[in-house]
Amino acid sequence: MKYSRHLLPTLQERLNFYPGMVLLGPRQAGKTTLARQLAGMYPDALMLDLERSSDRSALAQPELFFRQNRHRLVILDEVQHVPDLFAALRPEIDADRRSGRFLLLGSASGKLLRQSAESLAGRVGYLELSPLLASEVGVTTATLPTLLLRGGFPPSFDAPSDAMSGVWREDFIRNFLERDLPQLGIKTPAASLHRFWRMLAHVHAQQFNASQLGQAMGGSSHSTVGHYLDLLVDALLVRRLEPLAVNLGKRLVKAPKIYIRDCGLLHSLLNIPDSNTLHAHPVVGASWEGLVVEQIAAHSPSGTELNYFRTAAGAEIDLVLTRGEKRYAFEMKYSTTPKPTKGFWQAMKDLDIAKAWVIAPVEHAYPLAENVAVIPVQGLPDVIAEAIAP
Repeated sequence: MKYSRHLLPTLQERLNFYPGMVLLGPRQAGKTTLARQLAGMYPDALMLDLERSSDRSALAQPELFFRQNRHRLVILDEVQHVPDLFAALRPEIDADRRSGRFLLLGSASGKLLRQSAESLAGRVGYLELSPLLASEVGVTTATLPTLLLRGGFPPSFDAPSDAMSGVWREDFIRNFLERDLPQLGIKTPAASLHRFWRMLAHVHAQQFNASQLGQAMGGSSHSTVGHYLDLLVDALLVRRLEPLAVNLGKRLVKAPKIYIRDCGLLHSLLNIPDSNTLHAHPVVGASWEGLVVEQIAAHSPSGTELNYFRTAAGAEIDLVLTRGEKRYAFEMKYSTTPKPTKGFWQAMKDLDIAKAWVIAPVEHAYPLAENVAVIPVQGLPDVIAEAIAP
């Protein structure tokens, strides 16, 4: 099924300004489909898939290729497979610095950003495409359980049954570990990283403790555990949410929180096959939290910061969005009658929160207190736009 991705207008706008754009996102999130939609808007756009040897051959002489195609939008998919291209792009952009010349698609953020930052600083912009969002699939309270169980990767969400969705996700995990990582030159054993990934699933939405995980993996060192985490964060499959750093005269929790970024992958890693099993599983609340965190991150524009907040005394907010000098709070409750804890209200006072929302599986928004409202997940784009309005 074809979906209208919320990032398309922003991508068009940025391409009208920058000579090139880098579109990042995990494999199978829909980058190629979005790029094809964009290509249809540009006469003579040229798209190459750099996983294909024939398309890589076309770039055997990149300087000549780029010079001969200056009149086109050139789209390069899976560009991390040909890292030498970045060195050729810089002089080409400088030779003909027009907007809308290049769109680079990549599935590995850390490696790709390091390469492009060195040579293309100031010449390209960056955007990240997440898997499908609630606002993009037109989710309702009736279809929300499907998104929560299967996650947002289009082949998983659109599968004809929960069982086939689960098969696709298991294949995705295996291919990522056994094929994608080795192609990027990463030599970490697939079995070790799979085991680590499963362990992360068990601490989803909790503080990251490298020592504990290292012990659970048979005594792996702190640095090894950190390296494994970096690999999954760079691949855009795990989110590391840092705590809010504020000086309140109170002892703050300083460890980052860890999320499996797609809740469908989370459930596959935990062997949760269907909605009935999920709703009977203790992870369901944390799974909902992770789903909503990804929605907020995807709809938050550049210039915003996302953190969580927790004190040793128990004051806590799931997600704090900072925009300039104002802070906004988001609390996630998987309940049709959500009731924030005492720690939430205390944190509201500690941080002088301007406005807060409790995101729950409800049909309609309603006020909970002054400047605090309960909203459905599909209402997030509107409240975030309202919060950051000048």
